[in-house]
Amino acid sequence: MNDPISATVLVVDDAATNVRLLRASLETEGYRVLETTDGETALQTAAAELPEIILLDVMMPGMDGYEVCRRLKADEKTSHIPIIFITSLDEKENVVEGFQAGGVDYIIKPFEREEVLARTRTHLKVSQLTQELIRTNRELTDQVEKREQAEVARDRADKRLSLVSEQEAKLWGIGSFVGESRSMEKVFSGVRRLHETGVATNVLITGESGTGKELIARAIHYGGPKAKAPFIAINCSAVPRELAESLFFGHIKGAFTGADTTREGYFEVASGGTLFLDEIGEMPLDLQPKLLRVLEDGVITPMGSTTEKRVDVRVLAATNVDLEAKVAAGDFRRDLYYRLAVFPIVIPALRERPDDIPLLTDHFLTMLSDEMGIQRPELSEAALSALTGYAFPGNVRELKNIIEHALIVSDGSVVEADHLLLSGAAGGGTAAAPPTERVEGEISALQVPINLSQAEATLIDFALKYSEHNIANAARMLGTSRPKIYRHLAKQGQSAPQDIR
Repeated sequence: MNDPISATVLVVDDAATNVRLLRASLETEGYRVLETTDGETALQTAAAELPEIILLDVMMPGMDGYEVCRRLKADEKTSHIPIIFITSLDEKENVVEGFQAGGVDYIIKPFEREEVLARTRTHLKVSQLTQELIRTNRELTDQVEKREQAEVARDRADKRLSLVSEQEAKLWGIGSFVGESRSMEKVFSGVRRLHETGVATNVLITGESGTGKELIARAIHYGGPKAKAPFIAINCSAVPRELAESLFFGHIKGAFTGADTTREGYFEVASGGTLFLDEIGEMPLDLQPKLLRVLEDGVITPMGSTTEKRVDVRVLAATNVDLEAKVAAGDFRRDLYYRLAVFPIVIPALRERPDDIPLLTDHFLTMLSDEMGIQRPELSEAALSALTGYAFPGNVRELKNIIEHALIVSDGSVVEADHLLLSGAAGGGTAAAPPTERVEGEISALQVPINLSQAEATLIDFALKYSEHNIANAARMLGTSRPKIYRHLAKQGQSAPQDIR
């Protein structure tokens, strides 16, 4: 809206004398003045020029001023323009008709110059404020509508996120894990304890490759207080060392050659949620102090920046290596190890929980058959025997792959032993469990007799002791059969344990 003093005024009067007087008075005050002498021209001029105010005579040839006013107010383009009637008609009914037609004021001729200027100035100011109010209300309405639309969109997003979180929680919830062995129940118990406390504690998950460390991490996240927040999984061994700091902590524009834009790192992306760092033992040594600082203080400093950023991230770490050995060798910070291992969870190898093999096999047969859209086949006794006698160096992941392969080659019929692709064994054979470094060390320290029979007995006794007299585990450790261990126990005059598996 123009300033009232520089506004455009349209004067409509068929009397040339009145027009000259009004023009002279208005132009002296700095107004731009347009003039017409009839109603039709007034309508055309108003629509084309959109003056800020109109001074309108009533008695004119053809269309009178009342009709001109009504038409101007009926046109959306000119309806906002204030109209002041200037006329010699001073009867009460004339004044009322003027206001009913849409006029804002009524000046009786002969008029006083100062009165016309004062009323023009006043109505221009009122019109200006009215238009500003209308514009502000429109903007506020738009903002309200946008905010309401944003709230609706946010509600929809929240509902979608809640649905996804519920689906993820159901998919990755601890109740969906298969296993009844004591060792897995210990894992499940630890996860449940984390859920019950509701505290976003750092967790270190250890276990061989293929045991399901990431699945346990997801179960911890989706059953915990940050279930609706992001779960970001990063394999530390796959992060290029030269880009590691930028990827984890972000960088600002110009931090290094090629940094054309500012970029958030994994910690910022995961803020509010969980960052799962798989193969944490591969974290570069020079980056470990920065990781330690995030865990202790909750702050990061992007590359190239001197400004700290606060992040709220729960860190779940996993490794298939002996981190304590890496600490002893100087390849991993001891203080970082302790910060990560606030709540340690150890996932046993599949060969250490043979009772779970039939359960997992049944689970994968059902799940993969559904995914393939085929009827679930039966598993022959020979196939089950081959699986329970196999060492599974690839653990649960390998079992899943074996079942998937068997479903393909069996053509939906009964899964037989020769359908099983067992590494190091010919179609359904067995393989001995590879001893761990600790077991090998203890075996090498044994005083093994030269006599073959006595040496065999010594190794069997060791395996039984190490496996806590679990016949199946002892047999797998030695790469022999259970009957052989039974015979050894019989020779020693011992009975087999009650919980033979």
